[in-house]
This record gives sequence, structure tokens and C-alpha cells, in this order.
Amino acid sequence: MADLHTPRSLIVTLYGAYGRTTSNTPLPVAELIRLLNAVGVDAPSVRSSVSRLKRRGLLVPARTASGAAGYALSQDARQLLDDGDRRIYAHPSPPLRDGWVLAVFSVPEAERHKRHLLRSRLSRLGFGTAAPGVWIAPAALYDETRHTLERLELAPYVDLFRGEHLGFAATRESVARWWDLEAIARLHLDFLAQHEPVLRAWESRTGEPDAEAAYRDYLTALDSWRRLPYADPGLPEELLPKDWPGGRAAEVFGLLHARLRDAGAEFVRGGPSGS
Repeated sequence: MADLHTPRSLIVTLYGAYGRTTSNTPLPVAELIRLLNAVGVDAPSVRSSVSRLKRRGLLVPARTASGAAGYALSQDARQLLDDGDRRIYAHPSPPLRDGWVLAVFSVPEAERHKRHLLRSRLSRLGFGTAAPGVWIAPAALYDETRHTLERLELAPYVDLFRGEHLGFAATRESVARWWDLEAIARLHLDFLAQHEPVLRAWESRTGEPDAEAAYRDYLTALDSWRRLPYADPGLPEELLPKDWPGGRAAEVFGLLHARLRDAGAEFVRGGPSGS
């Protein structure tokens, strides 16, 4: 699958990487334009994407300490990003004994549009389909699932359960039905094809890293990676095929994060004049 860094996605990635503070300080519009220009997004696209994110309730207009116009994360957006951190930066492979979370839903025909939304959101959270109206995921995804369903006002249609698989098919065979493991593996391989050469190039460099280059390579790697822990829910290792590429993909992202994140922060803090 092609790796498409859309302006809207890059803005969300930017806020996730560098835009969260305890005081939720807004990013000035001029800074958003500068920082997105460094990864190839022009000013009109930034403004258009910010407007869409504002309409979706993820960004809220706010003034900076100097009085400049800017945007801060909404409370829902902060919860979304905080939930995402546990996947993006940890991406654990839980032991099989941790069990599963089941989402069982029923939506009245008069509200069938919510049925589509439910399926879409559960899929984006990494759930697999065990049966019509019955979705399954590793138990570690319970908290994020609950937050998501409550935020979207879908909780009244869903019952959540924790449990273990008691049969009758072997669980390894079952997960191959519940998830498209071949498609997930291709996503990991695509990530490796695009970003492992970037890691090798940085590992061969000596001296202090260039802050703008570090920022650019980190932001695009994070923008690619942050989708993968949602497509791949983090299944127990013993249920995955041999030579599963997810471990290596997570390792490559982890090494890029360790090498580039803080170096890129220097460019974010630098401002238009580099001061």
C-alpha cells in the first residue's frame, strides 16, 4: 500500500510528536505553516486541513502568549493521542494468557448509519470479526475501545466482555480467520522498505545531526508508523506466522524515534529565525 502523507495526517502527527504540553500551549498558525512546509506541505493546504480538523473538533482556536492566532488540541484530541501513545511507542506483544476483549453490538435498523460507524471504528481500533456483530481484540485494547465508543456516543449499542478462547478451532487458526494477516504483514513490509534505508543512512552519519533533516525524517516515519499499530492489534507472538515482519518494523521505528525525535525538536523550537 502506498504511503500517503496527507496534510491533515501530518498535522495530527506533528501535534502528537511535538504539540502536547501540560498547559496545552497553542501552536501559532505561522509555525504550523513553517513546520509543515519542511515536509512539503504548502500554506493553503495547511490552512485548509486545519479548518477540517477544527470542524471535526480535534483542534480549537486559541491565542498564544504573544497574542498570535493559533490552534490547540481539544480535550477529545488529547485523549485520542494519549490512547495512541500506548500503541505507537510500546506496541507490545501480549502473552496469550491475557485473553481477549469482545465487542458485541446491536443497532436498530432505523439507526443503521451508526452500525457502519461502529464497524468502521472497531476495525480502525484493530478488532477482528469473529462473527456478525461480534468483534474481538487483545484484552489490552479495552481502555482505548471504551474511550472511543464513549467519545463517539456509541457505547449504548455495545457490550464489552473479557474472556479466553476455549475452542473449538485452535486459536492460531481462528486469528487467521478474524484478521487478514497477509494484508497486515504487507503494511509492515512497506514500512520497512520506506524507512529502514533512512535508518541505515542515519546510522552511517557522524557528528551532530541536522535538526531540520532529523525533524523531517522523524515526522514522516511517525506518520507512516502510527497507522500500523491500529491495523496490527498486537497479537500474541505464538499466534503469528513464522518470520512475522512486525517485530522488525517496530524495532526500526523505535531506533528512528530514539535517534531523531529529540534532534528534530530543536528545529521545532527554532522558530522562523532559528533562534
